[in-house]
Amino acid sequence: MSRLLLLCLLLPGLAFATNPGTPEPPPDQPAACSGQTLRAGEQRLSVNVNGQQREFILYAPPSYNGSAEVPLLLDFHALLTSAEYQRDNSGTREIAQDEGFLIAYPQGIDNAWNLGPCCTESRSVDDVTFARAMVADVVARGCVDQKRVYATGYSNGGGMAYKLACSAADMVAAVAPAAFDMIEEMNCAPSRPVSVFAYRGRLDPIVPYSGGPSTPPTGYPLEQITFQGAQGSFNTWATLNNCSTGTSSPSRNCTASNSCEDGTENVLCTARFGGHSAWDAETSWDFLKAHQLP
Repeated sequence: MSRLLLLCLLLPGLAFATNPGTPEPPPDQPAACSGQTLRAGEQRLSVNVNGQQREFILYAPPSYNGSAEVPLLLDFHALLTSAEYQRDNSGTREIAQDEGFLIAYPQGIDNAWNLGPCCTESRSVDDVTFARAMVADVVARGCVDQKRVYATGYSNGGGMAYKLACSAADMVAAVAPAAFDMIEEMNCAPSRPVSVFAYRGRLDPIVPYSGGPSTPPTGYPLEQITFQGAQGSFNTWATLNNCSTGTSSPSRNCTASNSCEDGTENVLCTARFGGHSAWDAETSWDFLKAHQLP
């Protein structure tokens, strides 16, 4: 039976590498770490990106003690909101408290993310390099399983999750964008197949479910972009992941591609009466944690 048919019951089956000359950990047990300084709690950090200080909030749950590798989730905020808003409203912090993973809440310049054709005021903002620098900083501080780095986000932040799948597939194992679609004008050439769990509201008034031109917020200097639509984005990733042409329905609200390359998965979940809203963080995490880099 396909793992997709048990989406809400997914359990990670993990294999962890150890340093040469050290005993292998018991099956399904994370590798040990030493020398890291990160402690449980929250802190605001910054990294230098092309001469500019970029900030993010790093959260380590109470269970984190640095003794074993844990996953890292990048959680990107929506347009005109902030890292603090995402921390307080996405629900990922509460899931991390139960599941024991680290979360980085990045802060976008202009409270936005540069996806290429939009959405920061300047097209020179390099948010992919920022994401890479942020992950490298967290890895240097904490005990991170670098095969289990994930990206999620809401609205423009969901677009940033897509952007990392397109441009940093060597870094992120899987992504879970919400309330956003792929953009026609955004180049996407991932270096490997990437598992995608997308959530969309059929009645979304901001990112049209069927695709088409965007409607920039009044007074905000945002270029018009063309959304591929929910099904169009799903089809794009079915192609990028070399999935078979057929699809299955893990639930009445979700559709999944069949037989994708390297065991990747491509899922679209739709709320029939949903608007411009985020997906349940626990369900997204259940999908993400089942994947790791080759």
